[in-house]
Amino acid sequence: MTSDRHLVLIALFAALIAALGLVPAFQVPFLGGVPITAQTLGVMLAGVILGPVRGALAVLLLLFGVALGLPLLAGGRGGLGVFQSPSVGFLIGWPIAAFVTGLIMQKMADANVLVSSIVAAAFGGIIVLYAFGVPGLAIMLKTPLWETFIGAMIYVPGDMIKVVLTGLITQTIARGYPSALLTRRS
Repeated sequence: MTSDRHLVLIALFAALIAALGLVPAFQVPFLGGVPITAQTLGVMLAGVILGPVRGALAVLLLLFGVALGLPLLAGGRGGLGVFQSPSVGFLIGWPIAAFVTGLIMQKMADANVLVSSIVAAAFGGIIVLYAFGVPGLAIMLKTPLWETFIGAMIYVPGDMIKVVLTGLITQTIARGYPSALLTRRS
């Protein structure tokens, strides 16, 4: 695959993550109002389908647009101010989560696509993401880490749904257009 096609796929997944921001966010009245959004589904899909580097680059491209002021986050948020909000840890964690998700998917290349994409999305898209998001939340809200961690568990059921959706979407892509799954290519 040419580097031009890789650039197109990176831009496409950045746009997909932005488009998932149009799905109405569920506002959480505590924890600084960090919303439950569909955008982490896009982060998981970017890693699982594009691989670690291209997946992370897609997320970084989206975050670059956000930093420039484009309203690409759920609720039409954008600008440098979002990097000073309670969501900052999650935003910093997005490219790392996409990278780890893609890396796990590549390492599990011999496993069933559904199983490997669910494992990769759960580890990268939840565990790794929360490793950045929860401390960022605790710092911004000036709350103890343990209390913030317990409060953040409200997000896990929605994230588990996104993990399953990632698996099902990836399996469907692998069946219909296997060469699109770049994590399974050498």
